[in-house]
Amino acid sequence: MNRADNTLYAHPDGCTRDFDDNTLIATDDDGKAVLLPIGSTGLILKQHPLSAAFPTMPADEYQVLADSIGKIGVQNPITLFEGMVIDGWHRYRAATEAGMDCPSKELGDVDPQDFVMAQNKARRHISQAQLAMATTDVYKWKSVGNPAFAQSGTECPIAKTNSELAEISGVGERTIKQAKSLQTYAAPEVVEAVKRGEVGLPKATAIAKLPLDEQAAALHKPAPKPAKPAKPTPVVEPETEVPADYTELDALREHVGDLQADLVVARMGDIPEEEKLQAETLIADLRAEVKSLTATLKAAYLARDSLMEENAQMKRQMQMQRKEIDKLKNSK
Repeated sequence: MNRADNTLYAHPDGCTRDFDDNTLIATDDDGKAVLLPIGSTGLILKQHPLSAAFPTMPADEYQVLADSIGKIGVQNPITLFEGMVIDGWHRYRAATEAGMDCPSKELGDVDPQDFVMAQNKARRHISQAQLAMATTDVYKWKSVGNPAFAQSGTECPIAKTNSELAEISGVGERTIKQAKSLQTYAAPEVVEAVKRGEVGLPKATAIAKLPLDEQAAALHKPAPKPAKPAKPTPVVEPETEVPADYTELDALREHVGDLQADLVVARMGDIPEEEKLQAETLIADLRAEVKSLTATLKAAYLARDSLMEENAQMKRQMQMQRKEIDKLKNSK
């Protein structure tokens, strides 16, 4: 057979070659060899899980891509790994739907996770929440396919810290933590809604605190109000474990700060509940950070004062010792 019949032959071991020796990888669902004409029987290849970690291209953008491929074909080959499309899934779909050939190449000697991040992070117009969800999905993936396709270092990758994931993705560490928490505790409908960009992390995080069977319905309602933390007691009882320098005035200042934060949110007017919730979270985080820095500064002041007092005491001792030395000299 030759290229004129427009056929690809898929071997059972997952390695597919057309008869002009242009490499393509595919198997059927049973892993058997098949003869499939390009464009006549639908998609031959599957999308790799690492590629699927990122959201699907919006319909309008996909239509523009499909129109372009219909006119000039696929200009950039898709990339294959483990018998699936790891990069270029939308190009492959558009070419297949148009009944056109799709050039391909194998993934080189690079880390597949780092490759997917590099290919998608810079060029995808996705939100910070979507990027955080995709990043956590990418780096929890493990190669489970044919050992012949498993690349070195991907079988048991060392788990990355939240800080490392934040640096890789370019989002905040708090956003990474929220994404991980959602993937652990939220209903699948909530997770998918965030991945599609339909719901932001603040609202999704609030929904994830509801009973599991109530979360899907909550997607179409205003974000649930978080339980507000108890206000600090203005009067400090002597027996409570409060630092000695924490006074009633400090407690009143904190209370005023809480009221100011509530006032800021209340003045937002018609801003969506999700954005108000996000503002409340941000204000709480900033106030906690300011409180921590203030405590650190106060400790530094105390240490400074202690050192200054110690220094003054040593100077007094030195002066007394000089006087004693002078007396001894004069007595001789």
